Amino acid sequence: MAKAAQKKKKSTATTPSGGMAASKRNKLSATNFAFPKERKEPLNDAKHVRNAIARFDQVEGVSDAERDAAWKRIKKAAKKFDVELSETSWHSLGKPDAKSKDGARGSKKRSKA
Repeated sequence: MAKAAQKKKKSTATTPSGGMAASKRNKLSATNFAFPKERKEPLNDAKHVRNAIARFDQVEGVSDAERDAAWKRIKKAAKKFDVELSETSWHSLGKPDAKSKDGARGSKKRSKA
């Protein structure tokens, strides 16, 4: 009798959408997060640093002092992973881009057709 072929276990490092799996996230030290108390916005690679910047203004329930500290951690991680930061302060995140014609960052006006 032949041995049954064993199925290869799927990696639990990422989710189907490309995010970090909970098992990997839970193993990270609190110092690897922009917001360590809440364990939000991991900073373990360039992709996650860019994501932390993009989602920074969506984090709720944190003080301005915690945001200041998180921004310092993000800047340090950005330097480590060679991620270019155009913003100099977290206060400018999520604000309309002055270069955009309609004033909204990355959005386009839709025409009514």
